[in-house]
Amino acid sequence: MSVRVSLVAAARSSALLAERFDDDRPLDHAGWREVQFAAHRLVPLGAAELRYCSPTPRSRATGDALGFAPLVQPALRDCDMGRWRGMTLSEVAAQEPAAVGAWLADPRAAPHGGECLLAFISRVGSWLDTRPVREGALVAVAEPAVVRAALVYALNAPPSTYWNVDVRPLSTVTITGLPGRWSLSLESVPH
Repeated sequence: MSVRVSLVAAARSSALLAERFDDDRPLDHAGWREVQFAAHRLVPLGAAELRYCSPTPRSRATGDALGFAPLVQPALRDCDMGRWRGMTLSEVAAQEPAAVGAWLADPRAAPHGGECLLAFISRVGSWLDTRPVREGALVAVAEPAVVRAALVYALNAPPSTYWNVDVRPLSTVTITGLPGRWSLSLESVPH
């Protein structure tokens, strides 16, 4: 028996270039439209026995809009970005270019005073590893960064792989396995 975890990236709350670290803004108008457009594809995931979401307003709103009635999971919160919270990457890079360089180069670095990338990936991985092993599936709506961290952990990839995973709003990915033994599951689209 293995666990089947479908991860849904939350709808957006701002234009991609305007996204801020630890963004607590609710869904914007475009995000609501995207949820309505994608609902036919995502609503079936709500049949999962267990339904979770990140504690962010946009993750909760995405899950609720899809009818998932998800349970908030604090372990699925976005990476703690310390003093960079609320800023865009370009704003931080303009103020602290060396700190951004260190953060991008070293998964143990936390020049912002928050959580380092390695700790973030480990936290999300620990959440995966504590899911109950039983028949059925579960779904989790989370911030794109959380989905990226889950994939890096599930594939046992080097932390630097995190920067090479592009997770778009409302994209989905499924991983299957057991604690410590995960696989990426790609499925064909029904005809």
